[in-house]
Amino acid sequence: MSAPVPADAVEQRLIAVLGQQIRVDVRWGSGVPLVLCNGIGAALEVFDPLVAALNPATTVVRFDVPGAGGSPDSPLPYGFPYLAAVLGAVLRKLGIHGQVDVLGLSWGGALAQQFAFQYPRRCRRLVLVSTGTGVLMIPGPPRVLLKMLTPHRFLDHRYAARIAGELYGGSVRRDPAIVQRLFDRQLMAGSRVGYLHQLLAGSVWTSLFALPLIRQPTLILAGTDDPIIPVANAHIMGRLLPHATVHLHPGGHVDLIANASVLVPVIETFRAPWSSREYAAKQQTRDFVVDGDIVRAETEGAP
Repeated sequence: MSAPVPADAVEQRLIAVLGQQIRVDVRWGSGVPLVLCNGIGAALEVFDPLVAALNPATTVVRFDVPGAGGSPDSPLPYGFPYLAAVLGAVLRKLGIHGQVDVLGLSWGGALAQQFAFQYPRRCRRLVLVSTGTGVLMIPGPPRVLLKMLTPHRFLDHRYAARIAGELYGGSVRRDPAIVQRLFDRQLMAGSRVGYLHQLLAGSVWTSLFALPLIRQPTLILAGTDDPIIPVANAHIMGRLLPHATVHLHPGGHVDLIANASVLVPVIETFRAPWSSREYAAKQQTRDFVVDGDIVRAETEGAP
């Protein structure tokens, strides 16, 4: 950065990188920054409840992908490798040259996986929430996935509330207005072109064969009532990622946002510094956490 930014300052601006204009929001703090990658069609304000629940001393970076929120449309369709390069360039322009932790929610989980694979020295730890391996994964029911084909729910928030229980499950089954309030936070709605570009990026991408090569410690958060990403996908990813912890909770697809106070402590514990003994133990085991109870299995082929 050209000038020091005081701790606790919030900075929001457009950053020009690789032919794109990316709207970025940074809450400056200390320690290893946490980068948040959002779900399809969502603007960075949807992460507000999560950011509020995180340690206030943590540097948090969030952004709108091209065509979402306040980022203009991309001139051309793009893939996740290109978008990971865009994210890396954004971090450099922000003056963040060291390691980061990357959290990806839903569609953003694909970008997070791609970034960890593409830039292993930049990504320290990986948090994958309500996500899968892309086109080669166990899909949700067709009636649910059909509702994901258009951005209508981001343009009509009352419609989003009407379909919230069936689409997202978990906490919003009891209070669908949660989704309307989340989407009302967005200062700007994305475009239909931007949404189409995101759909196209996801339609030709899979991490299934690359997961064994992602060596970073990884936390997988999955809801057992997630209609979009069935929980079996978390188990598959947990088996393929060499150093994964799978935490299952009884919520749904957006409970990280709708029920942040419950799930943020899991993330904070995972991101906390590990002793050398704890790190060695992580290298040897996979942890499956179900409603707070740890079920530990030996890691196949661990060194």
